[in-house]
Formats: sequence, structure tokens, C-alpha cells
Amino acid sequence: MYKRYLSSLLCAVLTAATLSVSAAEATKTAPAKPDAVQVAEVGKINLNTADAPTLQRELSGVGEIKAKAIVAYRDAHGAFATVDELLEVKGIGESILEKNRDKLSIN
Repeated sequence: MYKRYLSSLLCAVLTAATLSVSAAEATKTAPAKPDAVQVAEVGKINLNTADAPTLQRELSGVGEIKAKAIVAYRDAHGAFATVDELLEVKGIGESILEKNRDKLSIN
């Protein structure tokens, strides 16, 4: 009985220590990533600054080719004036735009 009590107590102490270390690691501030500038604080992706990997990762229905097409369009035509201008990019249709409209900004 005494061994079972000690085993349970040891298990509880180790679990608490592990959770404490995990919580401390989770609250550490990670160094700023390059994507931090591209994804605004409110969680919107800026079409005028985001790179292709960010667009691919953050937007639904946008893979590598479409993400590169967005960046290429921006490089060729200048900054997006509106989110709706994204429809001018080859491969981006109403469906993709509507799925992602709330995630996009041009500022």
C-alpha cells in the first residue's frame, strides 16, 4: 500500500513538473519570423507584401503555382489596389477569392 502511494505521488510530481516546463516553453517569445511582417496582427494577409510561400500556406485553394502567379502579377502590374483585383490573376476565380476574402488585405 505504501509503495502504491509513493508511486502515485511520484507520478503526480513528475506530471506537474512536465506541465510546468511545457507551459514555460509555450510562453517564451519566439524570434520574429520574416512572415510576421506579411501576416498582419489581425490575421490578414497583405496581398502587396506577402511572398509566395506565405500565400500558399495561408490561403485556401492556393497552391505553389497560384501563389507564384499572384506574386508575378504584382511584380508586373504593381501593388493591388483592391482585393477584387486578385481576380485578374490567372487561376484565381470567384470561388477562391470568396473563400479567402476575409483573410486578405491590401494595406
